[in-house]
Amino acid sequence: MKSVAVKKGQSREKAAGFHEMGILRCDACGDDFVICHSPAFVDKSVADRQAHWLEKVLAEEHERDKRHADRIELPD
Repeated sequence: MKSVAVKKGQSREKAAGFHEMGILRCDACGDDFVICHSPAFVDKSVADRQAHWLEKVLAEEHERDKRHADRIELPD
């Protein structure tokens, strides 16, 4: 796994050895997700695309009345 979004407030919030790239807040419920990259994969432009992708995924989950997972694997 190269990158993951971890919901803030989880007991295992930190992805061990991963670099924090930014935080995205769900517009619908206010949950914060930390976008994390493995050290060999740190890329700001990829993190920006992932944040845009994650925003859509979170919105779709609300449309389907689905709870957000604690960890969401991100596309490369």
